[in-house]
Formats: sequence, structure tokens, C-alpha cells
Amino acid sequence: MNITKSNLFFSWCISLLLVGLLPQKTYAQALKIQRDLVVAKDGSGDFRYIQDAIDAIRVYLPKAITVHIKKGIYKEKIIIPSTLTNISFVGESLDSTIISYDDYSGKGKMETFDSYTLRIMGNDIVIKNLTIENTAGRVGQAVALHIEGDRCVIDNCKLLGNQDTVFASGENARQYFLNCYIEGTVDFIFGSSTALFENCQIHSKSNSFITAASTPRWVVYGYVFKNCRLTADIGVDKVYLGRPWRDYAKTVFIDCEMGNHILPVGWDNWSRPETEQTTFYAEYRCSGSGYKPQSRAKWSYQLTNKEASEYTLENIFSGKQIPKFGVFWQKK
Repeated sequence: MNITKSNLFFSWCISLLLVGLLPQKTYAQALKIQRDLVVAKDGSGDFRYIQDAIDAIRVYLPKAITVHIKKGIYKEKIIIPSTLTNISFVGESLDSTIISYDDYSGKGKMETFDSYTLRIMGNDIVIKNLTIENTAGRVGQAVALHIEGDRCVIDNCKLLGNQDTVFASGENARQYFLNCYIEGTVDFIFGSSTALFENCQIHSKSNSFITAASTPRWVVYGYVFKNCRLTADIGVDKVYLGRPWRDYAKTVFIDCEMGNHILPVGWDNWSRPETEQTTFYAEYRCSGSGYKPQSRAKWSYQLTNKEASEYTLENIFSGKQIPKFGVFWQKK
């Protein structure tokens, strides 16, 4: 729609609104943006702030759009609501396009799930070439990325924080982390989603736990790490692959390179021996000095070739039919 047609359209909307033929809500929606946008701190784009751009976008977009984010440090606490879908947020440069905030649990009345820098609730959201950080420091839970949307992709991003860096959640949500760098201290990847981490660097900054999954009982795969590198700060030498936040936690490492900071036992039961009967913690064909399958917790698994072959992207994200309240629920 060119400018002339756009002006005519909005003039027509105003006329209908004035005579009462167009509901105010419909008119407001007509003004919402449904095209590609540019965010730039220097004022050269459509908006200076990312949240302003998000707030201006039409809900339930009929077609995908891209929000291009120019270089700069955007000190914003951002939420993408569940009513926004089909949007890609693409940074100009991974290291120079940074979304930063510093909230943390215990700051006023704030709790863990309020402490995010970026919160994604919408489906079909892509985040690419961005650094997302929580700079609160080692003050407890302080989330950088809180994501509950389904069919979301985090591509070539840096996710920086300490405790609880990435909350990958949503009981029926599927999320794909590709070519990312993720760092933290305690339980820095946690939650209930089905999430595939592929070709990522997972960096531990202290002796602690990498994952704390809370996978629902009916979810098949939980957290899957494929072709990832597990690294650590100098002096860090006692790191567990994971511990179960909830009873049916599922976490699997496939073809990953593990540094010597990974403890031989590999997995922890969070001082709840009963979880050993319900969790599914497994590895397959990993490498590095931290991969010691013969020394792993007796209740963990080493996948067979056949079992490992089932961990394809298509299978992981396909979902599963389960009987619930007499009907079948299925993720699609």
C-alpha cells in the first residue's frame, strides 16, 4: 500500500468511525503495523526502542514480518505477548546488538519469573543475531531469556547471565536453539519445554548444574543437546549435566564435546532419590575428557544406536497423542 492509498484508507476509516459505522476497536486495529520495521537508537529507523515497535504491531499477523534492530545497547525489559506471532527479530550484529537489563528475584517483590530481560509468549517468533543479557550479577535468580512460545527459533544468539539464564518453558512449547552461546552458573537452562540445542556452546561459570528440566510426564523428549560444546571458566571443575526440577525431567546429550569440568557421575538427583525412577537422563557418542560413561550415575542411560536415531529434529518437534480426560490432545 503506497502513501496515497494508505492516507485514503485511514481517512475512510476515520469517516466511518465518526458516523458510528466502524467500531473503535476495529479502527484501532487498522492503525496497527503489519510490515517490516527498523529499530535504531539514533532515530534513523521507525522506532528508537524495541518495545515500542512490539507495541505497534498488529496482533495475530496474517503474514510474517521482520523487525530489523540496528547496532546498540538497548537497556529495556521486553515482552512479546501471546497475541503477537509470525515475527522475526534480527540484530545487525551479534556482538553489537544487545538487549540488556538487570532485574533479579528479591528485587522488591520480584520473583524468578518476573526477572527476565526478554520474555517471549507468542508463537512462531524468531530471534536472530542478538545478545540478550541479564547484568544483575550473582545475586540469585536473574533470567535473561524467558521463552514460553511454541515453534520459536533462537538463532546465532548470545544468552548471558548467571543463575537461571534461560527459562525454556511452556508445557506444550517447542523451541529450537541453533548456533547459540549460553552461559551461566546454577541451573542456567531450566524449564518444561521441548527444546533442541544444536551446535551451541554451553559455558559454565561456576561449579554447579547446567540444566534443571521440569519436563511434563507426557512429553517425549524434553531438553536435547546435539553437537554442542560444553566449556567452563578456568578453575571450574565440578559441574553436573543436570538435576531434576520436577520428577519426570528429560535431558539428553548427543554427539557433544564435554570438557573436564563435567563430573564423572554426570547427573544429580537433587537430594530426592525417588526422582531416579522417573527422570530420563541420557547420553550418546559424546567426546572429551568430561565424557566418562562408565562412571555415570547408575540411574542414567547411554542410548543405543537405534534409540539415538530417533532424536531427529522432525521427531523431537512432532509431538505425541496422549489420552487426557477421555479425549486426545496433540501438539502440532
